Amino acid sequence: MRHVALPLGSLLLFLVLWQVLAASHTWSETLVPPPAKVWDAFVDVSTTHDGVRGYNGTTLVEHLGISLRRIALGAGLGILAGVVFGLLMGTVGWLRSLFEPWITFLRTLPPLAYFSLLIIWLGIDEEPKVTLLAVAAFPPVAVSTTTAVAAVPKALVEAARALGASRWDTVRDVVVPSALPETLTGVRLAVGVAYSSLVAAELVNGLPGIGGMVKDAANYNNTPVVLVGIIAIGVSGLVIDGLLLRLERVAVPWRGRT
Repeated sequence: MRHVALPLGSLLLFLVLWQVLAASHTWSETLVPPPAKVWDAFVDVSTTHDGVRGYNGTTLVEHLGISLRRIALGAGLGILAGVVFGLLMGTVGWLRSLFEPWITFLRTLPPLAYFSLLIIWLGIDEEPKVTLLAVAAFPPVAVSTTTAVAAVPKALVEAARALGASRWDTVRDVVVPSALPETLTGVRLAVGVAYSSLVAAELVNGLPGIGGMVKDAANYNNTPVVLVGIIAIGVSGLVIDGLLLRLERVAVPWRGRT
């Protein structure tokens, strides 16, 4: 009951404080719209009203679905590349020395720093958006996998080799299972970074898309729709993170146990 009551209680308290702040008229409704107006905006962008379908002819679910597809493709490519690079850098010392500074350099760059360059190179269609999300998701997985592989107890590796395991067998049966918990943590971080880069990825030609909807609504000071988009991104992010956490518990049930 506590795990259910505390989140619901905090949500209720937040809504009450939000309503009180909006009713105090400290700021105009353009800046702080009341919850009822945000709810009306949610209904409007989710349905057909006055002959208008959703926002810009696309419903909220469709906007979110298109953005999730971009995240799945972009983050998926970045995660796959991060795992491969992490395994290679963790097992081959000179590769780690060669690539780690570049990955660190890439990890410190904000997405907007190279998004304009991606547009110049790739145009304004789907390619720069997917590439941006892939580049954003790559470093967390690469760093966590590299660290996890390098931290595999040497005694386990030497024992496997002493029992006749080949290099590939050692990587498959010893290194990968040992590194998997930290790698999955890196995957969760990568998906979070991709989500935080979503609005940046959809700054240009982002409609339809939830980030593009937020950006377009902000251009017209349509704060209720902006808040609807932000809430949709946050809730879907919570759901996906919960699914990834569940996957982690199923894939590595030994984590946290002695």
